Amino acid sequence: MTVQLEVDGLTFTFPNGWQASKYDDWSYYRNQFIRMWQGIKSVDVLAVDPQKTAWLIEVKDYRRNPRTKPSELADEVARKVFDTLAALVPAKTRSNDAAEQGLAVAACASAQLRVVLHLEQPAKSSKLFPRAIDPADIQQKMRRLLKPIDAHPLVVETGRMRSLSWSVS
Repeated sequence: MTVQLEVDGLTFTFPNGWQASKYDDWSYYRNQFIRMWQGIKSVDVLAVDPQKTAWLIEVKDYRRNPRTKPSELADEVARKVFDTLAALVPAKTRSNDAAEQGLAVAACASAQLRVVLHLEQPAKSSKLFPRAIDPADIQQKMRRLLKPIDAHPLVVETGRMRSLSWSVS
């Protein structure tokens, strides 16, 4: 059965055999882990594919809400990845939700970790909504920051999903 998740107005559809969840909606993250100290962040989606690869997916839609400065985007993604990974180990045993525990166990048992920034930008540049972020530049910065976790992080958008197994609409 496929898994569909709505994130920032985008629908992510994961194929059969995948486990996927909106990580930043987990009760463990919201009610327990985030209270450890101020400033803890999380990625939007955690998914594990049948080949035992854990995917940490951050979604940014600059068509609607350009909150993060482009120069800080790679740093923000790296911080969210780091905080999410730190929360997964205790979530395996401390979460009160069986589905959350199961996905945390699957993610921690993964053979590989992958990081994806799903970055939507306006199709056409305008003064009000410029296409100000160069995906290749962000990907290079993420590569440098996340090398110990994923030496080849991806920056994708709905029209350029590369060879990823899930779809976004």
